Amino acid sequence: MCGLLVSRRWATTAVAATLVVASTIFTGTAATADPVRDDEYWLDTYGIRAAWATTRGDGVTIAIIDTGVDGSVAELAGAVVGGADFSGLGSSNGQKPVGADGPEHGTMVASLAAGRGTNATDGVIGSAPAASILAISIGFGEGESNSDDQIAAAVRFAVDEGADVINMSLTRNTRDWPESWDDAFSYAADNDVVIVAAAGNRGSGTTEVGAPATMPGVLTVGGVDISGRASFDASSQGITIAVAAPSEQLVGVVPGGRYVKWSGTSGATPIVAGIVALVRAAHPGLDANNIINRIVKTARDTGAPGADPIYGFGLIDAQAAVEASVPRVSENPMGSLAEWITVHRRAESIQSPTPAPTSAPSAPPTSTPTPGSADAAGPQTPLGTILPTVSLLRNVGIPLAVLVFFIGAFGVVIVVGVKRVRAVRQTG
Repeated sequence: MCGLLVSRRWATTAVAATLVVASTIFTGTAATADPVRDDEYWLDTYGIRAAWATTRGDGVTIAIIDTGVDGSVAELAGAVVGGADFSGLGSSNGQKPVGADGPEHGTMVASLAAGRGTNATDGVIGSAPAASILAISIGFGEGESNSDDQIAAAVRFAVDEGADVINMSLTRNTRDWPESWDDAFSYAADNDVVIVAAAGNRGSGTTEVGAPATMPGVLTVGGVDISGRASFDASSQGITIAVAAPSEQLVGVVPGGRYVKWSGTSGATPIVAGIVALVRAAHPGLDANNIINRIVKTARDTGAPGADPIYGFGLIDAQAAVEASVPRVSENPMGSLAEWITVHRRAESIQSPTPAPTSAPSAPPTSTPTPGSADAAGPQTPLGTILPTVSLLRNVGIPLAVLVFFIGAFGVVIVVGVKRVRAVRQTG
């Protein structure tokens, strides 16, 4: 052990990778490190090895939007089939690690998604060892453009290059996101691409889930320790978490062939992205909505019954996601980005302008709409008479109040009159 290798935290940029700590566990090359495979406890605990009896992810492409992927390491030889750089700092194929702080991050992530090992029993093997990788490098707070724009361009590139799954082991550390992401992530959804995003880590300063993990339709991954309990430092929490996966005592490979032990949802996310690739390979006829649905519906419920902000729908189960019988759905269980955009970005723009008066007046309506009905003027509220509309108050509330006033006044007059008659009788 050589101690701390890197601690990922950017205080001056909007986007950060989600690694807490990585420390070197082997100083030799991948070819000489036999114990590594045994350290991948999640292969059996989460049904990944069992799922390989059905598929190993053949024919599926996973885009790794990160610091670049070194395709020359033994585990990734032949896995990287394309890529690009959007930072202006890397190579045109995305295989040159970039960034002053932790450029090895993307290679570690890729090894957990689609590493092939060094042979049948040694080296790091990913969840989908037969899947292909698109290596896409971006700069976290560095480069020719800001990180937000780099990511938006990277997502579009991944879609155009045929990615079936996009892995985003990064966080903006804010729940909101720029409008450029609206278009890019919508483009991915429209083209049936599953986006898998990290929830972030308390240990690196993210106490609550941040974008892209807050975006509707994204498969957000929280983290658990080796025993399956929620990780305190290596995971954040939030209502958008879909599933939980291992985020502690992970092993990965870095440029140069060294192995590292690391923690963070940066590692949990590619484990799940690889499982998504297994499901896509096993069920090529399913769209992204149903792929995500299989992932969440087959998760092992943990914590509070049903979905919760710590484990989401539960612990990931690769074998069940691949093999179980799951009814099809028509909508993404993680929500619709298109609907969110309509409500939050375009609410004002979709309001119809007031029509200009014309020389010929419109014919009067043949009947008067019932106040509060669907035909009544003014916007309707789903809360009905609990919170009446302005139109309902204008058409019903005021006349009713006037009527109540006159009835009350009439009653007062009668009471006063009766009292006076009784008083006269008593004095007489």
